[in-house]
Amino acid sequence: ISGDGVLEILQDGFGFLRSADSSYLAGPDDIYVSPSQIRRFNLRTGDTVSGKIRPPKEGERYFALLKVGDINFEPPEASKNKVLFENLTPLHATERMQLERGNGSTEDITARVIDLIAPIGKGQRGLIVSPPKAGKTMMLQNIAQSIAANHPECYLIVLLIDERPEEVTEMQRSVRGEVVSSTFDEPATRHVQVAEMVSDKAKRLVEHKRDVVILLDSITRLARAYNTVVPSSGKVLTGGVDANALQKPKRFFGAARNIEEGGSLTILATTLIDTGSRMDDVIYEEFKGTGNMEIHLDRRISEKRVFPAIDINRSGTRREELLTEPDDLQKMWILRKLLHPMDELQAMEFLLERLKNTKTNKEFFESMKR
Repeated sequence: ISGDGVLEILQDGFGFLRSADSSYLAGPDDIYVSPSQIRRFNLRTGDTVSGKIRPPKEGERYFALLKVGDINFEPPEASKNKVLFENLTPLHATERMQLERGNGSTEDITARVIDLIAPIGKGQRGLIVSPPKAGKTMMLQNIAQSIAANHPECYLIVLLIDERPEEVTEMQRSVRGEVVSSTFDEPATRHVQVAEMVSDKAKRLVEHKRDVVILLDSITRLARAYNTVVPSSGKVLTGGVDANALQKPKRFFGAARNIEEGGSLTILATTLIDTGSRMDDVIYEEFKGTGNMEIHLDRRISEKRVFPAIDINRSGTRREELLTEPDDLQKMWILRKLLHPMDELQAMEFLLERLKNTKTNKEFFESMKR
């Protein structure tokens, strides 16, 4: 029999392979990995390991790994000379991730608006800033479907933290990719553990020069979970955030980067604002400058049921000239100049009306020339 899973090493030196189906929860069907195997193959937490396993003997509770087959979808020899994630060189995102599918459907409109206003590259660290009920989850779902369709080479992980169970199910059914979740009825330690496992797994895959995309909903809830978990430092910021609590979620978010040696880790995270809680505002302020792409959703636009409810003037990508062709960039800038004097709602409605008349963004740019 063979089995696979993502390795989690415990402090006693041995580890277990957890399965993604149970969102890396410790369970009875985990596979035990002995310390000698971990040392021999130089395994670390987050490595995806598959191989031969044997059923538990008498007095044992878990399946055990007999022989290591693949590490991170490659033979074990390949991982001998890999460079650790911390020592890889981060760069600006240079390779564009096209979201529009070009089928002219209504779902495609969200993707096309994002392509026009805040283009995403491989290695982007993006924030989707949103008040509650502004359609951020649907937007994440759209982005996930676009990436799965247009960029099958990217390993897609959708990480739902502190979400409603029915949204988790909906995500799992609509997204071709790995959906890892921890619902709001679970303890904060569990949210934290899931996030760290996903982060470690992504880093190990990037070390093997893979392109990984993590869509996180939401980093605010993750930061709240860390705030509950970290030991109190005695310093409390506004809104009840511990001074040390945001260091870990920042490390999670900061892991997104484009790697010079090959591979990239893209993280798009949603942040909540206007929830009426001071803590959420503090968390948003802390993360505000760290991303290199922002999409702002506006409550006024979503209340009129205009979706995607993007505030165009406040959304954008840093160094977008690295991602887009010069003539497309000129047109994007002309579009922005045109939309700038309008009210946010009018601008969005105007843009959506124009996009609905054309099938692709290329057609849209050509209609702009006239």
